[in-house]
Amino acid sequence: MSSLHEECGVFGVFSDKPVNAANLVYFGLYALQHRGQESCGIVVNDDGVFSSHKDLGLVSEVVTSDALKKFPMGSMALGHVRYGTTGGTNRNNCQPIEINHQKGKMALAHNGNLSNAYQLRNSLELSGAIFHSTSDTEIIAYIVTKERLTAPSIEEAVSRAMNSLEGAYSLCLMSSAKMIAVRDPHGFRPLCYGQREDGTYIVSSESCALRAVGAKYIRDIEPGEILVFSRDGIISRKEHCGKKEKKTCVFEYIYFARPDSVIDGVSVHGARLRAGRILAKAHPAEADIVIGVPDSGLDAALGFSAESGIPYGIGLIKNKYIGRTFISPTQSERLDQTKIKLSPVEETVKGKRVVLIDDSIVRGTTSMRIVKLLREAGAKEIHMRISSPPFLFPCYYGTDIDSKEKLIACKYSVEETAKQIGADTLGYLPLEELHTLAGCESFCSACFSGKYATEIPENTSKNRFERKLSEISKK
Repeated sequence: MSSLHEECGVFGVFSDKPVNAANLVYFGLYALQHRGQESCGIVVNDDGVFSSHKDLGLVSEVVTSDALKKFPMGSMALGHVRYGTTGGTNRNNCQPIEINHQKGKMALAHNGNLSNAYQLRNSLELSGAIFHSTSDTEIIAYIVTKERLTAPSIEEAVSRAMNSLEGAYSLCLMSSAKMIAVRDPHGFRPLCYGQREDGTYIVSSESCALRAVGAKYIRDIEPGEILVFSRDGIISRKEHCGKKEKKTCVFEYIYFARPDSVIDGVSVHGARLRAGRILAKAHPAEADIVIGVPDSGLDAALGFSAESGIPYGIGLIKNKYIGRTFISPTQSERLDQTKIKLSPVEETVKGKRVVLIDDSIVRGTTSMRIVKLLREAGAKEIHMRISSPPFLFPCYYGTDIDSKEKLIACKYSVEETAKQIGADTLGYLPLEELHTLAGCESFCSACFSGKYATEIPENTSKNRFERKLSEISKK
């Protein structure tokens, strides 16, 4: 874990008539690819008949033109891109998850991480449940299915299931006749919906994917809200709304979301510009040029430049064609992958005092390599500025920080960290300024502050279920 990994992305399509739903999901997932690059999948609902295609890989690798041609026209569809925060990388964990049960069929896509997943799974297994994956998404699917056996509707089953779930979950699910969008009562993860000119409704993790399919943004789904799409119209259920304090993940604004997205009324691009301006005031530097680390450091670099008056420049170029199929060099070749993914612009940095802006430092190895690249390109001084506070605590809501041992800020002071990564100076975004990014005081900053919205789970490792299965197999 040299750097943070993305979240997951969910995408849903609902129409009162058959449409080319698979194509819409395909373009939507492309727009959400930044949120997950381990696996992806599509499920199309054609009058109650589900067709699916999912596998490990990027959208372009998994959903080929031949795969798209096999999908029928349908009135509903779900899509998902995944970076695993609970459970490892294997095909069984690909989403959307599909369930066949006594009351019909269900498909479910999930962004987030249940903080009580381990306890829920233990309880379900002791009652006879059999799991096929190591993802906490299957736990949600199982509980909803269990409630559906006695509930009068799928939306009522979802509402009852929410009484058991803790942590982060933005969901999009569909039965044979309905599509349902759900956001947990804290609203940790984003979820919004819009509508195309032909009347088709779109649910998406981010607003940028709405535009990708020609949909106009309507609004964000409220924390705790259950939004039901059917041929009878849209019904909003709010029995879980307002029961818990809103805690949107502030790191969505710092890193996870695309700059052209708007989350809970706040522009991500605008939030990052403000972060850069704050950094320029809190940690000024005498320098000749400001550059950002692509992609999430660029907006903050613009903000720093505007506030400080130091010119902005393109100092690093990112190779946009490296995906998960990129073959890592062998140990004997001793090639630094950072040199392949990032290339310094020598004309911009040679002989200059450089302010380098990045979104975060996790373990420090990536920052160390980037600083080294700039030194080799002739940078005279490197003043690193980070558009987030230091990571000091694990995250239990979807970010793959599950241990303090991996965090450089837990081991070293700011000055010592600067020395470790090879920078002349280092400055982080002040913790007390985070509210300026989110535009309010209602956000989650537990990975920086240690103030959690839920109880800290007993088992906190990312692969908690795989470890459990390994222990069982030895007995």
